[in-house]
Order: sequence, then C-alpha cells, then structure tokens
Amino acid sequence: MTTPQHIRSLVKPDQVHRDLYISQALFELEQEHFFANTWNYVGHTSQIANAGDYLTVDIGGRPLIVVRQPDASVKVLMNRCAHKGSKLVTAPCGNTGKHFRCPYHAWTYKTDGALLAIPLKNGYEGTALQGLLTDSSIRCESSKGLTALQHVRVHRGFVFVKINNVGPDFETFFGDSLSSIDNMADRSPEGELEIAGGCLRYLHNCNWKMFVENLNDTMHPMVAHESSAGTAKKMWANEPADKPKPMAIEQFVPFMSDYAFFDAMGLKVFANGHSYTGVHGSIHSKYSGVPGYEEAMVAAYGQERAQQVLGTSRHNTVYYPNLTVKGAIQAIRVIKPIAVDKTIVESWTFRLKGAPEQLLQRTTMYSRLINSPFSVVGHDDLHAYRSIQEGLHASGNEWVSMHRNFAANEVGQAEVIAGGTSEIFMRNQYRAWADFMTMSMDMTSEKPIEPQQVSAA
Repeated sequence: MTTPQHIRSLVKPDQVHRDLYISQALFELEQEHFFANTWNYVGHTSQIANAGDYLTVDIGGRPLIVVRQPDASVKVLMNRCAHKGSKLVTAPCGNTGKHFRCPYHAWTYKTDGALLAIPLKNGYEGTALQGLLTDSSIRCESSKGLTALQHVRVHRGFVFVKINNVGPDFETFFGDSLSSIDNMADRSPEGELEIAGGCLRYLHNCNWKMFVENLNDTMHPMVAHESSAGTAKKMWANEPADKPKPMAIEQFVPFMSDYAFFDAMGLKVFANGHSYTGVHGSIHSKYSGVPGYEEAMVAAYGQERAQQVLGTSRHNTVYYPNLTVKGAIQAIRVIKPIAVDKTIVESWTFRLKGAPEQLLQRTTMYSRLINSPFSVVGHDDLHAYRSIQEGLHASGNEWVSMHRNFAANEVGQAEVIAGGTSEIFMRNQYRAWADFMTMSMDMTSEKPIEPQQVSAA
C-alpha cells in the first residue's frame, strides 16, 4: 500500500529513501500525480513561429500538442483523437495548416481543439454524440473535441503548462526564480531569444532526479571531471597568463576550480524546488568579451542597465522539475523521464536577437563540449549517475545523505541564500517532491500498487 503518509515518510529533513530513485511504483505515481501537479516547460515560441506550427511533447505520460493559433496565441492540447484515442500527430514538430486530421478515421479539429468534421456524420443522429443536442449534460465526451489544457503560460517565450487544477498558479509556483529567464532574454539587445543550432539528445541510465540534483552540486566537479577538464587545465598550465585562451580551454578549465571558489559562488533556493548557483559569480564569469556586443547592449539599455544584465553570471538555474537554464551561456536542458532508471536530456541553444553571431558559436561549442553525447565532461557525470543507480540496490543502507550544511530553521523558508557547496537545494527539491506528489492523492484511503496490465492487440 502506498499512501500520502508513506510517501512523505520517504523524505526526511536531511535525507531521502532510496525508493525515490529505484521504485517502479513511485515512478508510476510521479507520472500520475507529481508531473501533473507541477508547472512544466514544453517548448519555446520561436519553435512555433507561424499559425499552425506545432510541437509534440509528453508530460507525465500524457501526449501533448503545443500549437500556434491564428491570433498568435499558444494552445496546448491533449494529443488524443476524441473518437478512438489515436494520436493526431506523431512528428516532433511541423505545421498542420488550419486543422488537425486524425490519421485513423479522419475526424477533423480546428487548431484550438474544436470538432470540425466527422465522416458520414448522419450515422450519429439520435446518439449522445450528435452535435445538435441542446442538453449538454447527456452529450458524450467525444462530441466536445480535443481536451485543451486550462493552465498554459508563456514567459519571455518559454511555454509552461500544468495539467491538473490543484497546486499554485504560475507566478506563485516560480516566484522570483523567473529572474534567470528574464536575465537570459535581456542579454539580447532586442530583448528576445530564438532557438538555434538544433537539439542534442542524451540518454542517461538513471532516475531523472539524479540528473536534476546534480545541476547545482558543486562538490563533484573537481573530482568527477578531473580526467576531462583536469587534462585541459594541465595542457594550458605552462602558457603565459595573458595569452588568449582558445574557446574550448576557456570553457573546460573552470570546472577544475577548487572548493573555495565554488563555495564563494553561493546558491539561492526558492519555494517549490527551484534554485540557482552563482549568486556572486560563476564558472562563466571570466569569459572573453565579444567585439561589438557590449556596445550593442549599451545602445539598447543604457550603460547602467547593460552592466547590470551582463554582470549577472549565474551557473545553472533549476526550474523544478523539468528545466534547467544557463543564462550566461544561453542554453537550456530539458529533462524527460522515460523509465524509473532512464532519462532523456535534451540540450537546446539560443540565439540572442541583435547580438553578434560569435555568441551563438560560443553557446553551441559549450553544448557540444559539456552537454552532448559527444562530451568528455558529460560522460563523467553519466558514469556517476549509472553507478548510483546500480549502487542503490545494495543492502545495508536504504537512505541517501543530504546532510551537508543542514540547519533545522531552513525548513519552510521561501527563499534562502547559502554557500555554493551546501546541499540545501537537494533538500529543497525533495520537500517540493513530497508536497506535489501527494497534493492530488486521496488523503483518507490507501492506494494499492497494481502490476501493470498489458492487453493483447
């Protein structure tokens, strides 16, 4: 039996139970409850620039269509024909024109989900599906068209959705953590971003939460990345201090900074699991200037505002649960859980509108070096995740320590600034996990975990 009380018992103030990473039953409950109760990133408006443009994504096991409307607004629909349940579109993106047409029986819908046409419609006369029935209480669900999500928000081009009606609204859920997205967009002299450079997809043999908690973990870089970034640092060790660094060296070497550097960076946590490292600077703070960029920013914003925007150099901002933003390098990663021990991570890069093209070159190089299947740094993390996923099955200790810099008074605080090597962000994530996992569960009855049923075709 799994109850809300049992789920909460798996998260202690300073440690979590291993089942959060290895339990198939909990993974299925996450799909049903947790991801449906939280706000999740589904795409960027630059990917659907024209009316009829669409993206397909999955959130919590639900297939969705993100589609641009004729009035330029964005709607998110369940990717499920109201007739027999077929997906309407299976491509990752495209343009559907003025309507969606089911590939099975040709039921057709407007891009807002409204039912447009049914073949041989007279065959439904006198049934609960007939569109002319005036009593809506006896009309079947199929006559109502596609299910449109009620909770959709676009912030600086980033599209977020919440599937269930429970839980906080968009502003309450994210709070001031949205300042990291704002800073990335403001780095464009035009104040706008656009997806550029394609997508790098990377399969991780681990539970999705391992990847997310690692994003702000600054106790591992100088250890896990010694063989990769450490080698790059040694290669450059004998070069004159004033010699310009190649872009790759400039991006690799900061990973080998010492504990004092990473602790001094600082980190900030927000309610509902969000956090960022780099309160006082980050590994991106000392990148070389790009000719013409600062001048373009000053022309657009004025000297003071331009310096404020460019002087903010955060490392990773975690928008819990499925997005991480690296504003100083104009890149994001999107987390897609596909099994209890398998996670796809997508790396996307952005062009700053009105900025020199060299900035996009720096962004795409960083993603190839650090965040791609070809990365030498990324494989260090991949090995660590896989080792944890396998090691947690060992007997003798069922708990995962998150004690570093724990203070009892941190519990319940909406925002906390701490040293960069603290594990407060992990504790913050799992408190949010317990809250959103149980938010839509029946608090009075136990729910048995049933084996997954497989039906014959």
